[in-house]
Amino acid sequence: MHQTMTNRLCQMNIPMIQLLLLLFLFLGPFCSPAPRLSKKEECLLENSKLQKKLKMLQDLFQLCEFQLKDLLGNNYHRRKSIVFSARKMVPLDIFLPITSGSLLVYDQDCAMLFNRGKRESGYYRIKPRQDREPFLVYCDMSDGGGWTVIQRRCNGKENFYREWLDYKEGFGQLQGKNDEYWLGNDKIYDLLFNGGISLKIDLMDWHGERRYAIYDDFQIRNETNNYRLWFGIYSGTAGNALSGGSNFESQWSASLNGMPFSAPDRDHDRFLTGNCAEENKCGWWFNRCHAANLNGRYYKKGTYSGPFDNGVVWSTWRGLWYSLKYTAMKIRFQSFLDGESGNGEIN
Repeated sequence: MHQTMTNRLCQMNIPMIQLLLLLFLFLGPFCSPAPRLSKKEECLLENSKLQKKLKMLQDLFQLCEFQLKDLLGNNYHRRKSIVFSARKMVPLDIFLPITSGSLLVYDQDCAMLFNRGKRESGYYRIKPRQDREPFLVYCDMSDGGGWTVIQRRCNGKENFYREWLDYKEGFGQLQGKNDEYWLGNDKIYDLLFNGGISLKIDLMDWHGERRYAIYDDFQIRNETNNYRLWFGIYSGTAGNALSGGSNFESQWSASLNGMPFSAPDRDHDRFLTGNCAEENKCGWWFNRCHAANLNGRYYKKGTYSGPFDNGVVWSTWRGLWYSLKYTAMKIRFQSFLDGESGNGEIN
């Protein structure tokens, strides 16, 4: 009797034993403790961590060297940026930002200045690329803020009848609120280097009426490619003059998309029997020749006449024979663009 009961218990436990064996085979590797690293493996892992830390410190040291070289070579810590207060008529002198280590830290553009709390329009020194020298720009902190102004016309005092080198390096006073200037093609290229930039053009006629045009994906190539112009979709109230207007035939000969930059001494336009830059007395992107030219001759009172339509022109608004009183070309990251964009800062 006792032997029979023992046999039955053994038979009942066989499935359970088999189940336990299966669980051990499948779960054993996961439940067992991880094998310890050898001394050599531990040393290699620690060495890899130290190498990463060393690389980070080397990069930081190199950045500090660049900043120190820039500071000692240009003495920017003694210069001032002019900021125009909205509450006062006189300009305010604002010293450039200095870190606790006395190393200058430059913002890449006016949008970064705006995001850091700078709300006054005025001149600031920026540095879009670490391998370039910093330079002065006018920041328009109205109209949503953060606009870097690359061109301005407002009184006709600045001569825009200049050669290639002047347009490459830039010209103008960059001191007063209403100074006219061209920032410089090399500087504009640096500002656009990372892409994703919108161009906004503010316009005003001699009756005080205002319009604007916005182009996304604004780009120019480098000097090797003659600062060739590219732009994307238009929006605004002034009409799409950079694309040659709404007439298809005009677009073929007047669209500036894909056109290289020309100056009186460097003719890159498609006008085979003439020189658009010489006729218009300025540097600009020309086709055969244009439906928009913001660097043309500054004719006062608007309407003008002559052998060439070479005024400050935005043809889709005022036509080719009306020279505008005020223009400003300004740029900002597209991600910054918001519903506040309108007529901008026009005096």
